[in-house]
Amino acid sequence: MLSKILPEKIFNIIDKKVNLKAVNEIRFRADKPIVICVSGKNYFLNENGITSSGASCLYASKIAIEDIIFRASECSIYSVNEQIKKGYIVTENGIRIGIGGNVVEENGQVKTMTNFSSCNIRLPHNVRNCSLCAFPFIVNENVIENTLIISPPGCGKTTFLRDFVAQLSERKLSFNVLILDERGELDCKLDSNFYDKIAFSSKKMGFENGIRALSPDLIVTDEVGQEEDIDAILYASTCGVKVLASTHADSMETFCKKPLFQKLIKEKVFKRYVLLSKRNGPGTFEGVYNENFARMSSKY
Repeated sequence: MLSKILPEKIFNIIDKKVNLKAVNEIRFRADKPIVICVSGKNYFLNENGITSSGASCLYASKIAIEDIIFRASECSIYSVNEQIKKGYIVTENGIRIGIGGNVVEENGQVKTMTNFSSCNIRLPHNVRNCSLCAFPFIVNENVIENTLIISPPGCGKTTFLRDFVAQLSERKLSFNVLILDERGELDCKLDSNFYDKIAFSSKKMGFENGIRALSPDLIVTDEVGQEEDIDAILYASTCGVKVLASTHADSMETFCKKPLFQKLIKEKVFKRYVLLSKRNGPGTFEGVYNENFARMSSKY
């Protein structure tokens, strides 16, 4: 799919001269060097692959950025406008393209984005066994604990969630899992036989409709960040449905200060917290904490 999105010259350089399996992000900014993140480190792109020097790097143009977004929309910007209003496009392969540009508002509502000036192409990867450090603390004697994955952006939260669902299937733990794939990223190449999916729905609607229609044992969802997301999690907890979710924070201390989560913290809805970082590259496992924020595991 990447070959259909990128300019041919750029794709050929990355395909032939960069380890594509290690590429996390490709950033295009109008009239700025193309930046490529490989194994958690940023480099410039040049004719020979990646470089730390800006002297010979390739530059992105505004036309190239517009063309990438047009191709990602399968030649129909209108068809993906609901995603564009939220600042991104997700392709069928789970590639997420964050968009920078001008927001058009009407009566306080975002109508669309125009004058695209940058894009960030995030490539999904399946990292087998990356959830195993935390797995025994989350699943014990066929019981799953409500768990929140915490990390800064780009530190492997979505990858962890994918692998966790795959590990349930591999161990023949036949929980009925509902993946609430709000942005179309979680289901990418997911290796599991025991999940249903609701995609591109708000968490509120997805939780309510999913619990009612699909009777899940566990709901897996990404990037909790709004008040209605908290309400959805509280609703699931009153229905006897477990939740595995993620959110952004750079430490447990920072997370504990976030006003949005105070009710969940006070009521001890989440029994496990898993902290990830970039300390040794994206997805570095920093530890598991219980509902009282006491460490249950050690760092590597």
